[in-house]
Amino acid sequence: MFLRLVGNGRTSVVPHFSISQRRSVKTKGKRIVTQLITTRGKLVVICTLLLLCCAVPALADRYSQQVFFENSLSPVSYFYSSGTVSYPSRLKLVDGKLPVESLEFVSAPNALELEWQSQNHGAWDAEIRLYNWRNRVIDFRGDSLYLWLYAKEGLAARALPNITLTDLDGGFTAKLPLDRYAAGLPKGKWTRLRIPIAEFKSLSRRAFQPRRLGSIILSQGEADGASHRLYIDDIRVENTAAAERAPAAPTAVQATGYERHVDIRWKAAADPGVSQYVIYRALPGGDFRPIGVQRPGVNRYSDYLGDEHITARYRVSARSSSLRESKPSGEIVASTHPMTDDGLLTMVQEASFRYYWEANEPNSGMARESVPGDDDVIALGASGFGIMAMVVGAERGFAPREQVVNRMLQIAAFLKHAERIHGAWPHFLSGRTGHVLPVFGIYEDGADLVETSFLMQGLLTAREYFSGPGKKETRLRKEITELWEGVEWDWFRVPQTQDALYWHWSRNWGFHIANRLEGWNEVMITYMLAIASPTHPVPPSLYDTGYTATHGEHKYADKKTYYGILLDMNYSPGSPGPLFFTHYSYMGYDPRGWRDRFANYFVNNRNEALISQAYSTENPRHWKGYGADSWGLTAVDGPDGYHEYKPLTEDDGTLAPTGAISSYPYTPGPSMAALKHFYRDLGAQVWDVYGFRDSFNQQTDWQSGIYMGLNQAPQAVMVENGRTGLIWRNFMKNGEIARMQRAIGLQPDDAGRQ
Repeated sequence: MFLRLVGNGRTSVVPHFSISQRRSVKTKGKRIVTQLITTRGKLVVICTLLLLCCAVPALADRYSQQVFFENSLSPVSYFYSSGTVSYPSRLKLVDGKLPVESLEFVSAPNALELEWQSQNHGAWDAEIRLYNWRNRVIDFRGDSLYLWLYAKEGLAARALPNITLTDLDGGFTAKLPLDRYAAGLPKGKWTRLRIPIAEFKSLSRRAFQPRRLGSIILSQGEADGASHRLYIDDIRVENTAAAERAPAAPTAVQATGYERHVDIRWKAAADPGVSQYVIYRALPGGDFRPIGVQRPGVNRYSDYLGDEHITARYRVSARSSSLRESKPSGEIVASTHPMTDDGLLTMVQEASFRYYWEANEPNSGMARESVPGDDDVIALGASGFGIMAMVVGAERGFAPREQVVNRMLQIAAFLKHAERIHGAWPHFLSGRTGHVLPVFGIYEDGADLVETSFLMQGLLTAREYFSGPGKKETRLRKEITELWEGVEWDWFRVPQTQDALYWHWSRNWGFHIANRLEGWNEVMITYMLAIASPTHPVPPSLYDTGYTATHGEHKYADKKTYYGILLDMNYSPGSPGPLFFTHYSYMGYDPRGWRDRFANYFVNNRNEALISQAYSTENPRHWKGYGADSWGLTAVDGPDGYHEYKPLTEDDGTLAPTGAISSYPYTPGPSMAALKHFYRDLGAQVWDVYGFRDSFNQQTDWQSGIYMGLNQAPQAVMVENGRTGLIWRNFMKNGEIARMQRAIGLQPDDAGRQ
């Protein structure tokens, strides 16, 4: 069977709600099934995409549908847990959460600790909740719940607690005594407990849905008055395993030392029996010990050692969930070493680049919205940012130039045949089908002009950078030009007024979302590209009547001073904006040397960053961890979900490394101080295989378990702009951009020019 992809089709797409204006549409939508058709003999390209689909494993889908708990990012307590105790029973908690055990574990580097004393007339319970990260596919299809348990002193069966399950929709089960499934626990030995899912009987008004498992509750069993301690690890829902073989061993292990960490990578066989890769380390004079695990599909691990003068040996094995383990790989040696500021910047850029190079969706070559997440969800704006990150990668040798060109050609071929609406793409596409994915709700089955502009910003940068005379680079420039000329920017004007652009349009719902594009926010680049279009331009006057207009209650420029720093653009009454406003439109567009009648945007962006740093330095809400070298409020997922974090009005202690580091062109000193603090002081809690994690909150001891496509690339791209101006220089080479600047009346202004 062949997938056949749409060329130049007019169908439906998903909008990016301005991260500043995104809102949740809770209406239940129809399932959309769209036929795909081949055009102009592109069968060879499509077959290639299908082969890629078959050959490259999903990063997270199987993991998401099997693993309930593997380990805790915090070494102190597990954020997604809680406990309740009634006197005279006792339950050990740390700030209301289950403690973490770091010496005994199945899945390194830690396990959960359950310590209790059950008394007559008392009670206790401990809840372990599912980490329901962004776009997680929650569909636990296995027939059994598996838990690894360990009791240092052994544990009689009658002393084991009870277990109850809840689902994400309010259903729950009756208690089951664990002693029904274990004849006690042997002393000092990990034991795997299997409980058939069918044994859990629904007790709720709404029937318990095991495939939507949301939490596991352990509770008081026999009131024996004795103190007990139990370690719990690697909780999974799987089908009853037949006799397993050991998986194939990883090969070609490599390790590279940096200032405080070692990056380990390997080649993995396509083996469905692998549940984890286990990373072993031996320090001088010591034996190999497991230090961490990695999920299938990610063949890289970051070992944060915290010292710049350590030599270590490493090896890696593959194992099944029942701990049948491959032979270890060959050994490799690496050493940490002092690094200059330039070296640290390059380290951050390369790690961020890997998100787009290694964790890409394989059929399209484009960026997944988040990792882990739904492996099929391509984010169009993040992909545009990723294209710019790959230009940085080609320039700095993170990947060979020819391979980067090949990836760009793959992306261009996919985009040419993917679903478009009046030439614009949706916020999200399916990597498997090339069709719109209305992730945010029923009305988002149409085009997203802002995401399209972010994507096109990256493509136009690549068009200028890959300027070689060879056939591939010549073809790439031609294909990008065709994509650029196919966007009907002028369609996205409401017919009644024609004075502004609108974010979304759908064949089913038209301009139903009615999201008028007006600043100050991230949409300046959308107006600039719409005016610059060589085929479907909008009048230059829309820059004034749309983006910078006073419209209703909206006022574009509202000068205010915060912490003695003048801000020309005030996002909302009494609040500077989140820092992504200063990044997304300026990844390619160089704000230096020009101004409109309101501001020099380099100066304004610099002041936004300085205000964000000053706010964290003053720390009026007294959040743990804030300071002059720990700042960066922007739009990210925090401990309780997505927020558009900004100084003074929206702040719960959550910082995003991308906020401070992507501001490097504006504030090189403060951004470098933040980079060093995040890396050297917070270390393993915020640094991993794709660089800095999306966000963290020291007040609640929470660290994001995901990376987001919108947040990694700005660190690679904006740092490069601050160092060499590479992306700014290449984007600004496009002749359409200079003509656009003249058309909207920008004036030369040397402020910001160094």
